[in-house]
Formats: sequence, C-alpha cells, structure tokens
Amino acid sequence: MLKVQQQKKKKIVRNFALFCNRKIMEVAQNLGTKKEGIPSLIRSIDANEVVGFDDDLMKQNDSGGDKIEPELLNDCLNHRRTPSISISMPPSPAGAPLQNTRRVAFRDDVELVGKNLNDQPTVSATKFHSQPIPTGVGFEEAVAAGKFPKIEKVKKDDERYNSFKTWSGKLERQISTLRGKPPGEQPVITPRSENLPVHRYFDALEGPELETLRPSEELVLPDDKKWPFLLRYPVSSFGICLGVSSQAIMWKNLASTAATHFLHVSPKVNLILWCISIGLFAVVAAAYILKLIFYFEAVRREYYHPIRVNFFFAPWVALLFLAIGLPPTVATSIPPFLWYVLMTPIFILEVKIYGQWKSGGQRRLSKVANPVNHLSIVGNFVGALLGASMGLKEGPIFFFAVGIAHYTVLFVTLYQRLPTNETLPKELHPVFFLFIAVPSVASMAWANINGSFDNGSRIAYFLAMFLYFSLAVRVNFFRGFTFSLAWWAYTFPMTGAAIATIRYTSEVTNTFTKILSVTLSVIATLTVFGLLITTILHAFVMRDLFPNDIAIAISDRKPTTVRKWFHRRSGSTDKDIEHFLKYVTSNEKDVEVTVKAGDVESQSPFP
Repeated sequence: MLKVQQQKKKKIVRNFALFCNRKIMEVAQNLGTKKEGIPSLIRSIDANEVVGFDDDLMKQNDSGGDKIEPELLNDCLNHRRTPSISISMPPSPAGAPLQNTRRVAFRDDVELVGKNLNDQPTVSATKFHSQPIPTGVGFEEAVAAGKFPKIEKVKKDDERYNSFKTWSGKLERQISTLRGKPPGEQPVITPRSENLPVHRYFDALEGPELETLRPSEELVLPDDKKWPFLLRYPVSSFGICLGVSSQAIMWKNLASTAATHFLHVSPKVNLILWCISIGLFAVVAAAYILKLIFYFEAVRREYYHPIRVNFFFAPWVALLFLAIGLPPTVATSIPPFLWYVLMTPIFILEVKIYGQWKSGGQRRLSKVANPVNHLSIVGNFVGALLGASMGLKEGPIFFFAVGIAHYTVLFVTLYQRLPTNETLPKELHPVFFLFIAVPSVASMAWANINGSFDNGSRIAYFLAMFLYFSLAVRVNFFRGFTFSLAWWAYTFPMTGAAIATIRYTSEVTNTFTKILSVTLSVIATLTVFGLLITTILHAFVMRDLFPNDIAIAISDRKPTTVRKWFHRRSGSTDKDIEHFLKYVTSNEKDVEVTVKAGDVESQSPFP
C-alpha cells in the first residue's frame, strides 16, 4: 500500500513537470525563442539528470511519451498550497550559473532582451515581483522590526465628536477647502439635547465629585483612545491661576507691612509674580475660550454639572486677585467701574446656584454639598476686600452679608453630612483645605470694611487658624495618591491664611506672630512653586495632566435594561458573561441568589 502511494506521488510530480515543460515551450515558441530557453531545473528533471529522482516512474512511462493522464493533471491544477513565503531558486540543481541563458518575458508588451547575463542588459521599466507574503503575526512582527515598510492606514475623524463641536465640523471643512483640499463626505450630525437633565449626572456618575462612570452606563465618546485636547481641558484649570495670583498678593503685603520690614523683601518680587500670574491667566483663559468656541456643548455640560459649576467662579476670583495684587509701580489706584464689571458675573452665578440650594430638587445643598462649594462663597469676600480697599462702602457690605449667610449654611452642611453622602476619596483630600479659604479672606474683608482688625476679624481669623492646624496634623490624610489638578486646592487657602496672619501681625506685633507669618509664607511659597513645576512636568513631559473628561461624555438617556439571562448557562459565551458582569454593581446581591426556583429547576447541569 505504501509503495503504491509513493508511486502515485512520483507520477504526479513527473506529470506536473511535463505539463510545465510543454507550456514554457509554447510561450518560448510564440516569442521566437529556442528550446534552449527552458529553465535548467525542468530540463534536468526531464532528462533524468537528478540521481534517484523518479527513476521507477520514468521507466514505466517511457512508452507513453509526454501524454499526461487527465485525473493526474486535475490533481496538479487543483492542488491548494498552504500559505508560504516566496523564495528564489538557483538556475540549476548545483546552483552554478548557466551560460548563454536567454531572458524570457511572459507579457506581450515587454521587449525581449536576448543578451547574455554577463553583458548586463538594460533593465526594462516593467518589473516582475514575487507573490506577496501573506499577512499574519509574522508579518506584523517583521513590520515592527523595520524589515518591511509600515503601511499607514487612512484615519477618519470620529463622528462621535461632532455632537460636541459648535458647528459640527463645518469650520474645519471650510478651512480645508480654502487650503485646496477636496471636500470630504458630510459627517453624520448626532442630535443633541437642549440641556442635559441634572438627574442624568446622578444616574450616570458616582463619587463625591460626580466624575466616575457607573458600570451600567456608556459614554457617547470613545473610551479607548485619547480625546482632543480641548475636550479634555477642564474649567478646574483656573485653580492654577488662583494659587499663583494669591502669591503676588502675599509678597506685596510682605514688602509693604511694617511688621515684616525685617525681611527686607523687595517690591520687585511682587512685580515678577504679578507678571507671571498675568501670563498664566492669559494662557489658561485662551485655552478655555477656544474650548468655548469649538466645543460649546462640552462647556455647557460642565456648567450644568452639579459640582463642576462651582469652578466657573474661579476665573473671576483670579481677576480679583490680580486687581488686589497690582504692583504700586504699575498703578496706584483702580477705577471703581472695574469692580462692578468683575462682580457682575459673580452675582449672576450666585443668584443661580444659591437659588438652587434652597429651592430643593436634585441640586439642593444637602445633595450637592462638597468642599468645592467654597469657591462659590469665597468670591463674595474677595470682592468685598477689593471694594473696601477702593473706598466703596455699600457694595462690599452687600456681598459680605450674602457670603457670611451662605457660608454658615454650607459650613454646617459639610460638617453634618447626611448618611447618604459619600466620603471623599483620597485623590480629593486636598479640597479639604478650601475650608480655610473663606474665613481667612473674610477676616481681611471685614478689617477693610470696618477700618481695623477688630474682634469680628479676629473671630474669622482664629477659625481659619484652627481649621488650618486641624488639617495640618493629619499628615497621612494628604499623602498616598497620584498627582492631579485637585492638588492646587492646597495653594490658595494656604496663601490666604499666610496673608491673614501678616495682617494680624500688623495689629498684634510680637515674636510669635512674626515667626508664624514667616513660617506660613514659606510653606505657601514652597507649595505653590513645587506644584507649578510638577504641573509643567505632567503637562509637557509625562502628558498625563488632562485625562479624558468622563463627566461631560455621558449620554442624555438611560441605557436599556439588561435582562438577567445569566442563569441560562447553556450557550453562554465568555463575551456574554463579561457583558453581563459589566452591569452588576457591588451593591447587588449574588446573581445566583436572585434566580427563581423554577429557573433553577430548568437549568442544565454543569458539564
């Protein structure tokens, strides 16, 4: 049986060689060549020059000539090869070059070159290549190693971003047309809702800052790749401006206060920090204005976010800081109308937010209470501080009264958190320092309104100092988490406490208050510049400062309910099980416990 199979294989090889021989001879005759142009490998097989190759089969078929059996020919033609790599065969079995070998072309439109190989004929423009190597794991590894040129795929813009673009990509297409690029296909515009309902933020997000997506929710933007920079740029970036601009105020007080003249601080330090603050605010504001222009939907979602809306006070508070820290060499006074211009947007935001706090609903204070809410309070006292220093009376008192009333309510709410409120994760522990900001600024604001650092100012200052030291002693509470923009919550309150201490030292001058002023000022300065350097490194070197902003990418409708089909074990795949477990939260009971008795009986047993 084995001998018969071997003979059959040899017969297939011989007949295939004869078939190739005849075809090549026909092509050579059509092109005017001689029989000597046949490849040497075929001639050697045909002449039985290879020792031991197909001897028995050649002898058995000598009488048959070149006739090929039909069934064997079909086997040769219908033979399927496994994927392989093309290689170049030598011109003879021995690998030696043949002399006087003719070049054979297999296309009619190619001019024949009938010279010897040693003559080095001119290569025709038409080139013949081997069959392409089949793609696979090996091919990808070869491309990665640089053995093959990498094929760049044409990337198309993800149409899911269009719903966040202000003009849904029309501006980009117009710019491309002006640059001479042909217009592409019209993108599919995703319908957007007028306003994202507030209950969707609570349904789709979790955590005290409402920035973590629930397992049962899906994003409207791709979660497997990095979004455009402007979509990832949050309004909380203005916290950097608060920290640096408050430093300009602190060093201005150190240089101008009589109690700290022993430090010999030059006014140029205030000028340098103020200029840095101006440049930093211009960069941060310009980036967010671009986001407002190109991705207005993203800005609107931040504005309607129950927690994120507090950061919209930050740019106006930063401008108030720049006005307070204005160096004397630049200007000695500020026009009064500038105060009204800066306080108008703060007043509009307060009417909206404070009204929601007391009106109930999803945005009531007991539901959205968070240390970040101090940003919506501190603007009242900063405005009162600036207005009183400009000689205004009624306006600063008005904002001071509004601020003290709502700060009292917020302070009690945050201290007496409801059992339903979640505790802050470790990454957000720095925002606890915002507790210090409001009483520190309030003490200085009241001192400017009343004309002296009296008992009312000292009550607010002592409260700020107590909160400061109560947080400072808890060292383990503020370490062990990765860097983020939340770290800038340290800077502004710590600087505010240092400025209030300098002002208190001017009223109560002794060795202790002087040492306290210097100590708090050094700590605040080191913290601000340390965070500034760290922020630059994460923004431009590590490039992980602005991750995808999950809070703005939630869908405007609740996802469809997924049936609990997990008990149907037969036919379930790993992908189905993974999809089911995505919608199971940690608060739910084991799925096996919820299965009904009837379903348990109908379950097929485990294999």
